[in-house]
Amino acid sequence: MKVAYLVIGAGFTGAVLAERIARELDKRVLVVDRRRHIGGNAYDYYDEHGVLVHKYGPHIFHTNSKKVWEYLSLFTEWRPYYHRVHAVIEGKEVPVPFNLDSVRLLFPPRLAERLQEKLIQAFGYGARVPVLRLREVEDPDLRFLADYVYKYVFEGYTQKQWGFRPEELDPSVTARVPVVVGRDDRYFQDTYQAMPKHGYTKLFEKMLSHPNIKLLLGTDWKEVEDVVKCDRLIFTGPIDEFFDYMYGRLPYRSLHFRFLHYTVRQYQSVGQINYPNEHPFTRITEFKHLTGQVHLGTTVVVEYPADYAPDQNDPYYPVPRRENQERYVLYAREAAKLRTVIFAGRLADYRYYNMDQAVARALKLFAEVIARDA
Repeated sequence: MKVAYLVIGAGFTGAVLAERIARELDKRVLVVDRRRHIGGNAYDYYDEHGVLVHKYGPHIFHTNSKKVWEYLSLFTEWRPYYHRVHAVIEGKEVPVPFNLDSVRLLFPPRLAERLQEKLIQAFGYGARVPVLRLREVEDPDLRFLADYVYKYVFEGYTQKQWGFRPEELDPSVTARVPVVVGRDDRYFQDTYQAMPKHGYTKLFEKMLSHPNIKLLLGTDWKEVEDVVKCDRLIFTGPIDEFFDYMYGRLPYRSLHFRFLHYTVRQYQSVGQINYPNEHPFTRITEFKHLTGQVHLGTTVVVEYPADYAPDQNDPYYPVPRRENQERYVLYAREAAKLRTVIFAGRLADYRYYNMDQAVARALKLFAEVIARDA
């Protein structure tokens, strides 16, 4: 079999590149994925109870990129959705990112009022202050608040999620933890926030419906490398796997999902509730909040972080540690030597992308490399 492009992986990166090549360059593309479905980790389906669920955990779309928004809008209508997250802290359910309402709910009234006033005076209403910056202030009350947020909101969650203490990870992980000096309880602040009206799988089906695109699912890429001839290969799988782990394996964190169905209309107050300290799981997500589906019952997913074990579970998150990045660089140098192979995506770049970042990366790669060289 001969095609112009062989794309390994039917997630966002692979699907966007396949669609652009097929439509804009009028080239034949074969997309291969070892899973038996398209959509990568964004794949969704109706469970046995008729509830639309995300097989690999919640995927909430948000972006500031008009280009990404308009591109994906070619393949889906949207349902506006603002994601809200609560965390159970000392037995109380409070908004996260931690904000003025969180302060009010957790502390005695006089202390809460004093903390709120000092936050506004120091940073201004509406500011989003990284917890590490808050820990550097001289005011003892604000330092107390910073230490509290670090301990009860961030530290335990981080250790469960990554298997490391915060100080053992890249400092950028801690830098992302804000205290919001306001009452905006939306988890994301992006310009565009919505969910595909009919689900992610329907979006991918439309994206990959071009007659120049053929799909081969349930197939490992190594099964076809000697059978399918191509002008260029686009690889979105693990970069260390491509090079037969010549520099050792790149570490990942994985997840175990437990899906539960309840015969109630609503199980929890918001789409996602985090459990930073108690329990071995990190969060519970109720899908009907995300999808807006009307159903007599509801399905939730409980997430348990786990070490990545090849052939036993899936790699989800590159582990943000310096030594891991240094190992990735060795593989990136090998990749740069291959003129007919393009590496892109979360696993190939060893970088965690949000969905919009994966789409933006693919669109830029197509415009600046693939279309230019066509």
